[in-house]
Amino acid sequence: MVEFFGEKLAGFAFTQNGWVQSYGSRCVKPPIIFGDVAWENPMTVKETAYAQSKTKLPVKGMLTGPITIMNWSFVRDDISREQIAYQLAYALRQEVEALESAGIGMIQVDEPAVREGLPLKEQDQKGYLEWAVKAFRLTTCTVQNSTQIHTHMCYCEFHDMIDSIIDMDADVISIETSRSHGELIQSFEENTYPLGIGLGVYDIHSPRVPDVEEMTRMIDRALRVLDPKLFWINPDCGLKTRGIGETVASLRNMVEATRLAREKYALQV
Repeated sequence: MVEFFGEKLAGFAFTQNGWVQSYGSRCVKPPIIFGDVAWENPMTVKETAYAQSKTKLPVKGMLTGPITIMNWSFVRDDISREQIAYQLAYALRQEVEALESAGIGMIQVDEPAVREGLPLKEQDQKGYLEWAVKAFRLTTCTVQNSTQIHTHMCYCEFHDMIDSIIDMDADVISIETSRSHGELIQSFEENTYPLGIGLGVYDIHSPRVPDVEEMTRMIDRALRVLDPKLFWINPDCGLKTRGIGETVASLRNMVEATRLAREKYALQV
């Protein structure tokens, strides 16, 4: 998620053997931000535009957000992390604009690591969240109203930062809920979110294929609180760690659970 973009942005360097454990047996090589970050050429436009040319359905552009890139990199210490986040935001904004110019009307700016960067000292947390939200909005603020902005967060406690999530002003936010068994939904009972919400209905970090019934239970639990017209059904996270067999089987079950939900709640797409 980070190395791909870092290789295409100015200001990044990479090691050959600087592996860091992510989780379990999964390891990553965090890039080194040594200089000013800048966009040089389109990074994802060619592939995304090609995919869009093969279907009449919308294809989503996918970018890693500025805070996640920063938090998953070794950063320079001669300027503040806030300044680095803004440099990343300005660079990524040019990619967002390039995707939009190529006809991509749905763009996701992933921010799974926003919570990871939250300072341990409570008095520092408000300031961090303020500039983290600002960096996200700098990334997306120039698109047309017709372009739908998505973001995604996973496997964190979000209850005490719901207001900041709302302030990010994404048209759709997708959040992990399968491991917490929908506990996060309680936050939306207390804080109305006026835009689209996608709650993950199965755990992609497990090889187990979830059945339709358990995903249906998660959907029904969410729709006791959320507006069905604004609800998105999706996996918890990306599928790159899963094999093709389990991926296809899980997605087929998810599609069937979605079909049943549309029938139950009389929704049309």
